[in-house]
Amino acid sequence: MSNLTRRSFLGAAGTAAMFLAACGGSGDSGNGGSGTAAGNSISVMLYTNVMSLDTDLATDGDSFEVIADCIDGLTQMDADGAAKEALAKKIEVSDDNLTYTFTLRDATWSNGDPVTADDFVFAWRRICKNAGEYAYMMSDIGQIKGAAAIINGEEEDETTLAVTAKDDKTLVVELEVPVPFFESLMYFPTFYPINQKFYEGLDDGTYGTSPATFLSNGAYLLSDYTPGTASLSLVKNPDYWDADSVALEGINYQVVGSSDNALTAFKSNALDVAMISGNQVAAVEDDADLADKLTVTGAGYMWYLTFSQTKNNAQGGMLANQNLRLAISNAIDREALVDNYVMDGSLATYTAVPPQFAASATTGEDFSADQQKFADVIGYDVDRAQKFFEDAKKELKKDSFEFTMIYGNNEGDEVAKVAQAIKEQVEGNLSGITLKLQPMTKAERLDKMQNDNYDVALTRWGPDYADPMTYLGMWITDNDNNYGFWSNKEYDAIIADCVTGKYISDYDARWNAMYDAETLVMEEAVIAPLYTKANANLINSRVTGIEFHPVALNRVYKNTTVSE
Repeated sequence: MSNLTRRSFLGAAGTAAMFLAACGGSGDSGNGGSGTAAGNSISVMLYTNVMSLDTDLATDGDSFEVIADCIDGLTQMDADGAAKEALAKKIEVSDDNLTYTFTLRDATWSNGDPVTADDFVFAWRRICKNAGEYAYMMSDIGQIKGAAAIINGEEEDETTLAVTAKDDKTLVVELEVPVPFFESLMYFPTFYPINQKFYEGLDDGTYGTSPATFLSNGAYLLSDYTPGTASLSLVKNPDYWDADSVALEGINYQVVGSSDNALTAFKSNALDVAMISGNQVAAVEDDADLADKLTVTGAGYMWYLTFSQTKNNAQGGMLANQNLRLAISNAIDREALVDNYVMDGSLATYTAVPPQFAASATTGEDFSADQQKFADVIGYDVDRAQKFFEDAKKELKKDSFEFTMIYGNNEGDEVAKVAQAIKEQVEGNLSGITLKLQPMTKAERLDKMQNDNYDVALTRWGPDYADPMTYLGMWITDNDNNYGFWSNKEYDAIIADCVTGKYISDYDARWNAMYDAETLVMEEAVIAPLYTKANANLINSRVTGIEFHPVALNRVYKNTTVSE
């Protein structure tokens, strides 16, 4: 997710921008047209199936990318990741930074309806009322007044949310506390509008499941889509407010789960944009015809192990033992994982907040530039791992353990290789631990994690915005993304002080407090960080202008062009 070329994934700090993306679409049934892309369209690889184009339900980067192709929010990302005006043509902020007034430009939905301030009010109230996985963006992150009470069920009337349509073109938003990156939040899909009349005219549960049930106000229209299928298509939106800036006539997406298949498809011109890993990267580097088409970009995602710490799993909660988790973490050779199995420029990672996406506004320093700051508790150290393991065995009065590790079998073929390598490293370095592998779809993996039905999971998280809190916020007690069900009162208090408390008006003090919070996560081995993902992209030489970002939208195509 950054404008990093092959030369500098290791040297980029990703100082700007936030957020994961949003989409809208069009097809028939009054949505503004149908058809397939032609002429200067491009074919693009996705890793996973797009399961939903509903901004209240979508949770993965691929879905967010497609949504963002099709829907504009109040702001959008510029080439460097900073927020720039989109549907909002003017943004005014009160002196106390608690009230934002957005003046909307003239724009239309793909059924011809104008985009109004009420579209935002309806969509944001819906997010809070449904209290879905990303609703916390309204409350914990966006700090919109009234959001927390609605999401937590303390307030049943969603109209108490402090988001007001002063008139058709004026949206007023009130915050609980200042949020310095609030304008960047506005291009996260949670904050996108929905046409209320159109939505309420659909059967329940059908919004965003086809071109006929989806509206676009953005650069592209949804042409062909069925949830979960391996392909979908977009065509240029001729009525987009900034249509003159859009050169592509269409984007054809294809899900390809294998790096080998991706390379084959690219070489045969079936794909214009593909992602490869493992041995295919080395093969491309040695191929004179392909090497100049390879660009490595920061993907932003951190892969890590999470451990269920409840008595429901892991042999009655054995993984609640801190020393046992530390033993497993220190038995893993992360450098070997990225050098021998991932092989795409990904970085071995030893911090709970990954590097190269969040930089201090006062010093410019990457929050996680120092990957050795927790060297006393994490690193490949077999002797230390075995010491932790001996302590764990004494505390648990048990000499052998068998755990199951789940991972997605449709998240890139390097994931299975990494899972197998972790199994071999842990079992080889810690005699007495058996790690059984259980592959499944990403959706199944997420379901098991969210419902506390697993022992160990190989999972990932991508930064939703350019601040360490996008990771640190996950481990608050009872957070929906706290998959290990870890709880620490001291940690919760630090995070509260950073979000709404004493550090909210002292930037540097907040930054230092987040280091204190991260220290607790690492010392207690809440997770075992593994690596920060890069993407080895193959891009057809006729295609230029794709914008890559390590935060939020991995890829943006608004300024992409295709030469003859």
